[in-house]
Amino acid sequence: MSNKLSHRRAVIWMICAASLWSIAGVFTRHLDSARGFEITFWRSFFAAVFVAGVMLKQYGRAFVPRLRLLGRLGFVSGCMWATMYSCFMISLTMTTVANTSIMESLSPLFTAFLAWLVLRERIAVRTWWAIAAAAIGMGWMFAGSLSAVDSRGLLGMLIGLGVPVASSINTIVLKKRAHTVDLIPAVLVGGGISALVMLPFAFPFQASWHDIGILAILGFFQLGLPCSMLVRASASLSAPEIALLSLLEVLLAPVWAWLGAGEIPAGTTLTGGAIVLISLIFNELSMGQKVRPHS
Repeated sequence: MSNKLSHRRAVIWMICAASLWSIAGVFTRHLDSARGFEITFWRSFFAAVFVAGVMLKQYGRAFVPRLRLLGRLGFVSGCMWATMYSCFMISLTMTTVANTSIMESLSPLFTAFLAWLVLRERIAVRTWWAIAAAAIGMGWMFAGSLSAVDSRGLLGMLIGLGVPVASSINTIVLKKRAHTVDLIPAVLVGGGISALVMLPFAFPFQASWHDIGILAILGFFQLGLPCSMLVRASASLSAPEIALLSLLEVLLAPVWAWLGAGEIPAGTTLTGGAIVLISLIFNELSMGQKVRPHS
Protein backbone atom coordinates (compact mmCIF):
# COMPACT_ATOMS: atom_id res chain seq x y z
CA MET A 1 0.00 0.00 0.00
CA SER A 2 1.14 3.57 -0.63
CA ASN A 3 1.06 6.60 1.66
CA LYS A 4 2.44 4.72 4.65
CA LEU A 5 2.13 6.73 7.85
CA SER A 6 5.20 7.83 9.78
CA HIS A 7 5.70 6.13 13.12
CA ARG A 8 4.69 9.23 15.06
CA ARG A 9 1.52 9.74 13.04
CA ALA A 10 0.64 6.05 13.34
CA VAL A 11 0.91 6.32 17.14
CA ILE A 12 -1.41 9.35 17.07
CA TRP A 13 -3.89 7.44 14.93
CA MET A 14 -3.84 4.51 17.38
CA ILE A 15 -4.39 6.86 20.33
CA CYS A 16 -7.38 8.37 18.49
CA ALA A 17 -8.71 4.90 17.62
CA ALA A 18 -8.46 3.65 21.21
CA SER A 19 -10.10 6.85 22.46
CA LEU A 20 -13.04 6.30 20.12
CA TRP A 21 -13.35 2.63 21.12
CA SER A 22 -13.53 3.67 24.77
CA ILE A 23 -16.81 5.63 24.39
CA ALA A 24 -18.94 2.48 24.09
CA GLY A 25 -19.70 2.20 27.81
CA VAL A 26 -20.80 5.78 28.42
CA PHE A 27 -23.01 5.86 25.30
CA THR A 28 -24.73 2.56 26.12
CA ARG A 29 -25.58 3.95 29.58
CA HIS A 30 -28.00 6.31 27.80
CA LEU A 31 -29.91 3.64 25.85
CA ASP A 32 -33.62 3.32 26.56
CA SER A 33 -34.53 -0.27 25.78
CA ALA A 34 -31.96 -1.89 23.46
CA ARG A 35 -30.06 -4.69 25.17
CA GLY A 36 -27.45 -7.40 24.56
CA PHE A 37 -27.58 -9.00 21.14
CA GLU A 38 -29.62 -6.16 19.64
CA ILE A 39 -26.91 -3.65 20.61
CA THR A 40 -24.30 -5.82 18.92
CA PHE A 41 -26.45 -6.18 15.81
CA TRP A 42 -27.06 -2.45 15.33
CA ARG A 43 -23.45 -1.46 16.12
CA SER A 44 -22.10 -4.01 13.66
CA PHE A 45 -24.67 -3.08 11.02
CA PHE A 46 -23.88 0.63 11.21
CA ALA A 47 -20.12 -0.06 11.23
CA ALA A 48 -20.54 -1.98 7.97
CA VAL A 49 -22.68 0.84 6.53
CA PHE A 50 -20.04 3.42 7.46
CA VAL A 51 -17.15 1.54 5.84
CA ALA A 52 -19.29 0.69 2.78
CA GLY A 53 -20.14 4.39 2.37
CA VAL A 54 -16.50 5.43 2.62
CA MET A 55 -15.46 2.77 0.10
CA LEU A 56 -18.22 3.71 -2.35
CA LYS A 57 -17.17 7.34 -2.21
CA GLN A 58 -13.49 6.46 -2.62
CA TYR A 59 -13.68 3.64 -5.18
CA GLY A 60 -17.05 4.04 -6.91
CA ARG A 61 -17.56 1.17 -9.34
CA ALA A 62 -14.35 -0.48 -8.11
CA PHE A 63 -16.10 -1.20 -4.79
CA VAL A 64 -16.75 -4.91 -5.48
CA PRO A 65 -13.31 -5.57 -7.04
CA ARG A 66 -11.74 -4.05 -3.90
CA LEU A 67 -13.62 -6.57 -1.78
CA ARG A 68 -12.42 -9.41 -4.01
CA LEU A 69 -8.81 -8.28 -3.54
CA LEU A 70 -9.01 -9.14 0.16
CA GLY A 71 -8.18 -12.78 -0.47
CA ARG A 72 -8.10 -15.52 2.13
CA LEU A 73 -6.19 -13.59 4.79
CA GLY A 74 -8.48 -10.60 4.30
CA PHE A 75 -11.49 -12.83 4.94
CA VAL A 76 -9.76 -14.17 8.07
CA SER A 77 -9.29 -10.57 9.21
CA GLY A 78 -13.00 -9.93 8.65
CA CYS A 79 -13.89 -12.99 10.72
CA MET A 80 -11.64 -11.77 13.53
CA TRP A 81 -13.33 -8.35 13.52
CA ALA A 82 -16.71 -10.12 13.72
CA THR A 83 -15.48 -12.27 16.62
CA MET A 84 -14.29 -9.21 18.54
CA TYR A 85 -17.55 -7.32 17.97
CA SER A 86 -19.68 -10.29 19.06
CA CYS A 87 -17.66 -11.75 21.93
CA PHE A 88 -17.25 -8.36 23.59
CA MET A 89 -20.97 -7.66 23.82
CA ILE A 90 -21.97 -11.25 24.67
CA SER A 91 -19.42 -11.22 27.48
CA LEU A 92 -20.86 -7.97 28.81
CA THR A 93 -24.33 -9.55 29.00
CA MET A 94 -22.99 -12.39 31.17
CA THR A 95 -20.40 -10.78 33.43
CA THR A 96 -19.21 -7.38 34.60
CA VAL A 97 -17.47 -4.73 32.49
CA ALA A 98 -14.42 -5.14 34.73
CA ASN A 99 -14.16 -8.90 34.12
CA THR A 100 -14.54 -8.41 30.36
CA SER A 101 -11.83 -5.74 30.47
CA ILE A 102 -9.49 -8.10 32.31
CA MET A 103 -9.85 -10.54 29.42
CA GLU A 104 -9.18 -7.74 26.92
CA SER A 105 -5.99 -6.78 28.74
CA LEU A 106 -4.43 -10.15 27.77
CA SER A 107 -4.17 -8.98 24.16
CA PRO A 108 -0.57 -7.62 24.34
CA LEU A 109 0.71 -10.92 25.73
CA PHE A 110 -1.03 -13.02 23.07
CA THR A 111 0.04 -10.63 20.31
CA ALA A 112 3.68 -10.60 21.38
CA PHE A 113 3.74 -14.41 21.44
CA LEU A 114 2.15 -14.71 17.97
CA ALA A 115 4.44 -12.02 16.56
CA TRP A 116 7.42 -14.02 17.76
CA LEU A 117 5.98 -17.35 16.59
CA VAL A 118 4.50 -16.37 13.21
CA LEU A 119 6.32 -13.22 12.13
CA ARG A 120 9.64 -14.14 13.77
CA GLU A 121 9.53 -10.63 15.17
CA ARG A 122 12.10 -9.96 17.88
CA ILE A 123 10.36 -8.48 20.93
CA ALA A 124 12.52 -5.87 22.69
CA VAL A 125 13.11 -6.29 26.41
CA ARG A 126 11.54 -2.87 27.07
CA THR A 127 8.36 -4.07 25.35
CA TRP A 128 8.17 -7.16 27.58
CA TRP A 129 8.61 -4.87 30.59
CA ALA A 130 5.86 -2.60 29.27
CA ILE A 131 3.54 -5.60 28.76
CA ALA A 132 4.26 -6.84 32.30
CA ALA A 133 3.71 -3.39 33.81
CA ALA A 134 0.48 -2.93 31.85
CA ALA A 135 -0.78 -6.33 33.07
CA ILE A 136 -0.02 -5.37 36.67
CA GLY A 137 -1.77 -2.04 36.17
CA MET A 138 -4.85 -3.69 34.70
CA GLY A 139 -4.96 -6.17 37.56
CA TRP A 140 -4.73 -3.29 40.02
CA MET A 141 -7.47 -1.34 38.20
CA PHE A 142 -9.94 -4.16 38.56
CA ALA A 143 -8.75 -5.55 41.91
CA GLY A 144 -11.54 -7.45 43.61
CA SER A 145 -13.72 -7.75 40.53
CA LEU A 146 -13.03 -11.48 40.27
CA SER A 147 -14.57 -12.19 43.66
CA ALA A 148 -17.85 -14.08 43.75
CA VAL A 149 -17.85 -14.95 40.06
CA ASP A 150 -20.66 -17.46 39.45
CA SER A 151 -20.81 -20.05 36.67
CA ARG A 152 -22.56 -17.64 34.29
CA GLY A 153 -19.94 -14.98 34.96
CA LEU A 154 -17.15 -17.49 34.38
CA LEU A 155 -18.70 -18.48 31.04
CA GLY A 156 -18.94 -14.80 30.16
CA MET A 157 -15.24 -14.37 30.89
CA LEU A 158 -14.38 -17.39 28.74
CA ILE A 159 -16.40 -15.88 25.88
CA GLY A 160 -14.64 -12.56 26.53
CA LEU A 161 -11.34 -14.37 26.03
CA GLY A 162 -12.30 -14.52 22.35
CA VAL A 163 -11.64 -10.77 22.12
CA PRO A 164 -7.87 -10.82 22.83
CA VAL A 165 -7.40 -14.06 20.88
CA ALA A 166 -9.17 -12.65 17.80
CA SER A 167 -7.43 -9.29 18.25
CA SER A 168 -3.97 -10.85 18.33
CA ILE A 169 -4.68 -13.02 15.25
CA ASN A 170 -6.06 -10.00 13.41
CA THR A 171 -2.99 -7.93 14.27
CA ILE A 172 -0.71 -10.62 12.83
CA VAL A 173 -2.81 -10.74 9.65
CA LEU A 174 -2.59 -6.96 9.34
CA LYS A 175 1.18 -7.06 9.74
CA LYS A 176 1.49 -9.75 7.05
CA ARG A 177 -0.76 -8.10 4.43
CA ALA A 178 -1.24 -4.39 5.29
CA HIS A 179 1.83 -3.40 3.23
CA THR A 180 0.43 -4.93 0.04
CA VAL A 181 -3.38 -5.15 0.32
CA ASP A 182 -5.96 -2.63 1.56
CA LEU A 183 -7.53 -4.45 4.52
CA ILE A 184 -10.00 -1.71 5.46
CA PRO A 185 -12.71 -3.63 3.52
CA ALA A 186 -12.17 -6.42 6.08
CA VAL A 187 -13.78 -4.10 8.65
CA LEU A 188 -16.87 -4.05 6.41
CA VAL A 189 -16.79 -7.85 6.16
CA GLY A 190 -16.48 -8.14 9.94
CA GLY A 191 -19.44 -5.84 10.55
CA GLY A 192 -21.54 -7.75 8.03
CA ILE A 193 -20.73 -11.16 9.50
CA SER A 194 -21.34 -9.97 13.07
CA ALA A 195 -24.69 -8.38 12.13
CA LEU A 196 -25.86 -11.54 10.33
CA VAL A 197 -24.84 -13.80 13.24
CA MET A 198 -26.52 -11.54 15.82
CA LEU A 199 -29.73 -10.96 13.83
CA PRO A 200 -31.62 -14.11 14.92
CA PHE A 201 -30.79 -13.41 18.58
CA ALA A 202 -31.74 -9.72 18.33
CA PHE A 203 -35.46 -10.45 17.79
CA PRO A 204 -37.81 -9.07 18.86
CA PHE A 205 -36.34 -5.61 18.29
CA GLN A 206 -36.90 -3.31 21.25
CA ALA A 207 -34.67 -0.34 20.38
CA SER A 208 -36.33 3.07 20.26
CA TRP A 209 -35.43 5.62 17.60
CA HIS A 210 -33.34 7.31 20.30
CA ASP A 211 -31.45 4.03 20.81
CA ILE A 212 -30.93 3.53 17.08
CA GLY A 213 -29.47 7.04 16.85
CA ILE A 214 -26.99 6.27 19.63
CA LEU A 215 -26.10 2.90 18.10
CA ALA A 216 -25.58 4.54 14.71
CA ILE A 217 -23.09 6.92 16.34
CA LEU A 218 -21.34 3.93 17.94
CA GLY A 219 -21.32 1.98 14.68
CA PHE A 220 -19.86 4.90 12.74
CA PHE A 221 -17.48 6.45 15.25
CA GLN A 222 -16.81 3.73 17.82
CA LEU A 223 -16.33 0.81 15.41
CA GLY A 224 -16.14 1.69 11.73
CA LEU A 225 -13.86 4.73 11.90
CA PRO A 226 -11.39 3.61 14.62
CA CYS A 227 -11.06 0.08 13.23
CA SER A 228 -10.22 1.58 9.84
CA MET A 229 -7.67 3.84 11.53
CA LEU A 230 -6.03 0.81 13.15
CA VAL A 231 -5.70 -0.85 9.74
CA ARG A 232 -3.91 2.22 8.35
CA ALA A 233 -1.65 2.57 11.41
CA SER A 234 -0.72 -1.13 11.53
CA ALA A 235 1.76 -0.86 8.65
CA SER A 236 3.95 1.53 10.67
CA LEU A 237 3.80 -0.12 14.10
CA SER A 238 5.04 -3.39 15.55
CA ALA A 239 2.44 -6.00 16.54
CA PRO A 240 3.05 -5.67 20.34
CA GLU A 241 3.00 -1.88 20.00
CA ILE A 242 -0.47 -2.01 18.40
CA ALA A 243 -1.75 -4.23 21.21
CA LEU A 244 -0.27 -2.04 23.96
CA LEU A 245 -1.68 1.17 22.51
CA SER A 246 -5.08 -0.52 22.20
CA LEU A 247 -5.13 -0.83 26.00
CA LEU A 248 -5.91 2.88 26.12
CA GLU A 249 -9.49 1.82 25.38
CA VAL A 250 -9.78 0.04 28.72
CA LEU A 251 -7.91 2.86 30.44
CA LEU A 252 -10.15 5.65 29.13
CA ALA A 253 -13.52 3.89 29.44
CA PRO A 254 -13.88 4.56 33.21
CA VAL A 255 -12.96 8.22 32.62
CA TRP A 256 -15.80 8.73 30.12
CA ALA A 257 -18.21 6.83 32.41
CA TRP A 258 -17.20 9.22 35.21
CA LEU A 259 -17.60 12.36 33.11
CA GLY A 260 -20.65 11.29 31.10
CA ALA A 261 -22.59 8.98 33.42
CA GLY A 262 -21.52 10.01 36.93
CA GLU A 263 -19.80 6.69 37.68
CA ILE A 264 -16.97 7.67 40.03
CA PRO A 265 -13.94 5.36 39.53
CA ALA A 266 -12.42 3.61 42.54
CA GLY A 267 -9.00 4.55 43.84
CA THR A 268 -7.56 1.28 42.53
CA THR A 269 -8.83 2.18 39.05
CA LEU A 270 -6.94 5.48 39.11
CA THR A 271 -3.74 3.92 40.51
CA GLY A 272 -3.77 0.99 38.12
CA GLY A 273 -4.57 3.29 35.22
CA ALA A 274 -1.55 5.43 36.07
CA ILE A 275 0.69 2.34 35.97
CA VAL A 276 -0.68 1.35 32.56
CA LEU A 277 -0.27 4.89 31.21
CA ILE A 278 3.33 5.16 32.43
CA SER A 279 4.21 1.80 30.84
CA LEU A 280 2.70 2.91 27.49
CA ILE A 281 4.53 6.26 27.56
CA PHE A 282 7.82 4.56 28.43
CA ASN A 283 7.48 2.07 25.58
CA GLU A 284 6.55 4.75 23.04
CA LEU A 285 9.37 7.09 24.08
CA SER A 286 11.86 4.23 23.77
CA MET A 287 10.41 3.21 20.39
CA GLY A 288 10.42 6.81 19.20
CA GLN A 289 14.13 7.17 19.99
CA LYS A 290 14.82 4.04 17.95
CA VAL A 291 12.87 5.07 14.84
CA ARG A 292 13.55 8.84 14.80
CA PRO A 293 16.53 8.66 12.40
CA HIS A 294 14.37 6.82 9.86
CA SER A 295 11.15 8.84 10.20
